[in-house]
Amino acid sequence: MKPLIRLLTLLAGLCALPAQAQPQGPYPPDGAYAPPGAENVSFAYADVLRTEPVFEIFRNPNPREECYDERVVTREPDGGDPTGGTVLGAIVGGVLGNQVGGGSGRTAATVAGAVIGGAVGRNVDRNNGPGRTYETTQRRCQVVDEYQEERRVVGYDVQYRYRGEVYMSRLDYDPGDRLRVRVSVAPAD
Repeated sequence: MKPLIRLLTLLAGLCALPAQAQPQGPYPPDGAYAPPGAENVSFAYADVLRTEPVFEIFRNPNPREECYDERVVTREPDGGDPTGGTVLGAIVGGVLGNQVGGGSGRTAATVAGAVIGGAVGRNVDRNNGPGRTYETTQRRCQVVDEYQEERRVVGYDVQYRYRGEVYMSRLDYDPGDRLRVRVSVAPAD
């Protein structure tokens, strides 16, 4: 029990000692250096004099299909497709063969005229000039990127006054009438 009383008496004596003054302000005690980042920093407000938005133009691709008709000249290597000439020759030959003879001979003449007319028509159409050319129109389509320009605000150039001095900064936001500023004081060299 006596050690407990002694301990309590010692603690009571320590509490009764006068408090020693602790250093105030940003200066470390006894000339020690301040730890890194322990600057003398405070915050204040500056009056905004002018705010101007900063714009940037963005180009957005807008793909669309563009179609047009194109004139095409086709050249056939052996004079073309002889089907039309064959059919036309067979009809003309059949009509002419029908004019010759009578009875069953007329039918035979019609058939022979159609066969001979078809063969002649085919040869005429095939020999209508080797490499016969003709024009057609073909529809062609392609995807074209049409760019649409968009103007966007990317920041604000802000002019403000703090303690009589005018400053300029680019910010990501419009600060309004007042701007919170960080004030840092450090010794000059």
